[in-house]
Amino acid sequence: MLSCAPRRPDGTLVRQLLTWTRRAVAAVPHESSRARTSTTTGAPPSQEVGELNHSRIPRLRTALAVAGAAALATTSLTTHSAGAATPGPAVTPTAAALASAQRALDADAAVPGTTTYVDHAAGKVVVTVDRTVEGAALVKVRDAVAALGDRATVKRTAGTLRPLVAGGDAIWGSGVRCSLGFNVTKGGKPYFLTAGHCGNASASWSESQGGSRIGTTEKASFPGNDYALVKYTATTDHPSAVDLYDGGRQEIAKAGEATVGEHVSRSGSTTQVHDGEVTALDVTVNYQEGQVTGLIGTTVCAEPGDSGGALFDGDTALGLTSGGSGDCSSGGETFFQPVPAALGALGARLP
Repeated sequence: MLSCAPRRPDGTLVRQLLTWTRRAVAAVPHESSRARTSTTTGAPPSQEVGELNHSRIPRLRTALAVAGAAALATTSLTTHSAGAATPGPAVTPTAAALASAQRALDADAAVPGTTTYVDHAAGKVVVTVDRTVEGAALVKVRDAVAALGDRATVKRTAGTLRPLVAGGDAIWGSGVRCSLGFNVTKGGKPYFLTAGHCGNASASWSESQGGSRIGTTEKASFPGNDYALVKYTATTDHPSAVDLYDGGRQEIAKAGEATVGEHVSRSGSTTQVHDGEVTALDVTVNYQEGQVTGLIGTTVCAEPGDSGGALFDGDTALGLTSGGSGDCSSGGETFFQPVPAALGALGARLP
């Protein structure tokens, strides 16, 4: 238990005390003046002197007591104020508080071209805005962030956030090109995973432009999530492996959850294989087409046509390419649908 000792008056207080004392003494009439007053009033000089000697002591003591009490009170107030002014330790928001703040921003700052995620190391929710977010939309985002005080911050990201779908080779749909993610099974039948926005864009798929159909989209979820399940309708090779575009393959044995700081690789039909690092989890991305939640944020680059492609770490399947900003020349951010969540929702499993 802490005890508070009175602080010694400083030099200013001592000088003030002496000033009050001098004024108190000066206020007490001198003997000679009291004697002169007695002649005027008719009181005997000897009696007046006696009264003067008797009354001076308590009056002086009273003056000193008042001055001392005032000094002590001032010292006490000064000590209290100094204690009150001492800043307390910084309080780091809890994970639950940050998650709540992110949900608030997902609702209040749901502007196309933005993302939100929790930076647990910094103890903040980070809102990124791409170059399309301007004017009233930018004001809306900044106001929503300002309402959360120190729990949130805004930063700019290069390029434009978009799903990475394009026309080209790899798996072909109705005028779109995407990338195959992972081969899976459901009910003992062969399927593959790709991005939900790819599944929404086409009901059937082929291995080449204008080629024979190899599969049909059975289920797609986008926005909200970004995964699709395509059922193989033709006899074709469907190994549990990822194409490394160097003549080799990476065998996939299991699905797992990504972790912040993890070194990861991505394979896609446009830019082939690129590496990077996981920067955030449970990211919310606001595309022009709608909001997607629960994504993995990374520094891996990607470009249109890489959508649906595999994110992996060794033999572990981690994600499906959703979208991002920038490209593989200038860099940028790319986001991925977690594979375990997709498998659980679709009732599928790795072979």
